[in-house]
Amino acid sequence: MILEGQLRRALARLNPELPAEALEDAWRKLTRLDAPSLLERNRALHRLLIDGVTVKYRRQDGSIAGAQARVIDFADPGANDWLTVNQFTVSHGQHTCRPDVVLFLNGLPVAVIELKNAADENATIWSAWEQLRTYQGQIPAPFNTCAVSVISDGLSARIGALGACKEWYKPWRTVAGQNLAPASVSELQVLR
Repeated sequence: MILEGQLRRALARLNPELPAEALEDAWRKLTRLDAPSLLERNRALHRLLIDGVTVKYRRQDGSIAGAQARVIDFADPGANDWLTVNQFTVSHGQHTCRPDVVLFLNGLPVAVIELKNAADENATIWSAWEQLRTYQGQIPAPFNTCAVSVISDGLSARIGALGACKEWYKPWRTVAGQNLAPASVSELQVLR
């Protein structure tokens, strides 16, 4: 579920002072999380994204050095590699899931969006939530690095974190972060 090329290029771009050995150590730690549950893997990876990945490497004099490899450029978000994929298909064992939209940041899936058809009277925002829960149970890989999940029925939209119950999925209230969006604008438009 991780886009290898994008992640390797981001690690090299964000950490030009680190040797290849350290970048490989960061790659390994980001892609091979050893935690028993999806929620624990997600939390561990979140820490790596925020704090950086602690890496070790051998200096030219033979001594061992340590550093924090950055994964995201927080100072300049536009300098990161952003990719949005529609209908991203993931298979694991006998299961296949196809989230409607996956947002990748430097090769890591950080948002999964499930959209239901507004014209389908049986489709609700909560059927989108159930679909995400099914995906998490059957194919957890896209959710290891997922910072947010978005659900929508075409008009209503909610945003939440991995493992959040229905009551913790809330509407996004502002477009630019300054003022609340007018009630005449649909929740989905505000969230976009």
